[in-house]
Amino acid sequence: MAGRLEGKVAFISGGASGLGEAQAKLYAAEGASVTIGDIQQDKGAQVVAAIEAAGGTAQFVELDVSSPESWANAVAANTSAYGKLTTLVNNAGIFHPGGIVDETLEGWQKMIAINQTGVFLGMKTASAALLASGNASIVNISSLFGLIGSPGAISYHASKAAVRVMGKAGALEFAKRGIRVNTIFPGQIKTPILADITPEQDAAIKAAIPMGDTGDPIDIAYASLYLASDEAKYVSGAEIWVDGGWYAGQ
Repeated sequence: MAGRLEGKVAFISGGASGLGEAQAKLYAAEGASVTIGDIQQDKGAQVVAAIEAAGGTAQFVELDVSSPESWANAVAANTSAYGKLTTLVNNAGIFHPGGIVDETLEGWQKMIAINQTGVFLGMKTASAALLASGNASIVNISSLFGLIGSPGAISYHASKAAVRVMGKAGALEFAKRGIRVNTIFPGQIKTPILADITPEQDAAIKAAIPMGDTGDPIDIAYASLYLASDEAKYVSGAEIWVDGGWYAGQ
């Protein structure tokens, strides 16, 4: 099954670490030319170096997902380097705790700007290049917290729930125009974002996972790989939960 993304050109936001890094490396290993968009320049350069050392093709571009201008420049850099764009992974995201009482307006706006507006801007800005390819895929990374509630994370829940319905809307808008749009809902995965959850949240989450452990970034990467490949040519508007069985008990 090697070369599952041969000929594809993928743009991955937040590709310098965590879930994005795992996806970038797997995509490149499967034949895609990859653009990593991120604000973490040093880490992004390290991921590119690792991909190239393994024989893959990648570049880093600086990207602030909350900025229309930054998105326009990043997508243009991708097209300049590779000539086309077939695949967009809206992966960049942040988390900070804060319930209805404790969350600030500033915290709310930051979460929405990156997690929700960033996905909108990615789909909007990349759409022309994706449409031009005639056979494109958008993979949006939401969260299980976009499907279920919990105390102490109101803005994160709001942002990730929005990504869910945005994926459905995109799937219908582009259904006859050559772009598939699907959404992945990670459960608790071993990434740097876990450093920002409270000990109480961590304990509650682990207790709720039927398989009894957190997942690895590669678990998300393999789901993303399938959705980006032509194996999923008849899959759009789908939701894949990668969560150790967590959502099955809801």
